Amino acid sequence: MKILIADDHPLMLKGLHQVLESQKKYEIITAQNGEEALGCIRKEKPRIAILDIEMPKTTGFEVAQQVHYESLPVDIIFLTMYKDESMFNKAMDIGVKGYVLKENTVSEITQCLQNVLKGDHYLSPAISNFLIRRNTKLVSPASDKDGLNALTRTEKRIIKELADLRTSQEIADEHNVSIKTIQNHRNNICNKLGLSGTHALLKYAVEHASKIK
Repeated sequence: MKILIADDHPLMLKGLHQVLESQKKYEIITAQNGEEALGCIRKEKPRIAILDIEMPKTTGFEVAQQVHYESLPVDIIFLTMYKDESMFNKAMDIGVKGYVLKENTVSEITQCLQNVLKGDHYLSPAISNFLIRRNTKLVSPASDKDGLNALTRTEKRIIKELADLRTSQEIADEHNVSIKTIQNHRNNICNKLGLSGTHALLKYAVEHASKIK
């Protein structure tokens, strides 16, 4: 079974190669950047590609996106140094099967491969809370399609006041807090609801304030 390992750090590449080769059931292919990795995936057709997210020329993320776009028959495992939740969610959105922190790669990679080969996902235990939060968000639209349940009581109150066309300064004065506090609340609301753009929050407030009790 062919396994591709792509990493621009020679020691990491060598370490992974040795760990997997010692199991004597994988044919190991290596690449030192994303561009080379994508070429290997197209030509060698490995069963699994283990990709460092940050690589020269083409990132592991860009490789995974292209694999997804071309519907190439390979499962992707990401390696990363960073516990980045937004990156994790993007990886799941394009079908990445494994997400392993580099600090644990050598000890976890065998288990990760076993899970992926069985058709399951694997992520480092240290970031398991990312998956819990992601699943919660995926389930919530059925019962809370407007996202209001994700908001605190204070955030809901601000939504209602924004719907009355009150400015951040007016809301701050009303509650005897700084305008920065209100701006922070507005940013938190936008992050929770996935809103972006100058007037997105105001539009949401006008449309949904009547649902807040």
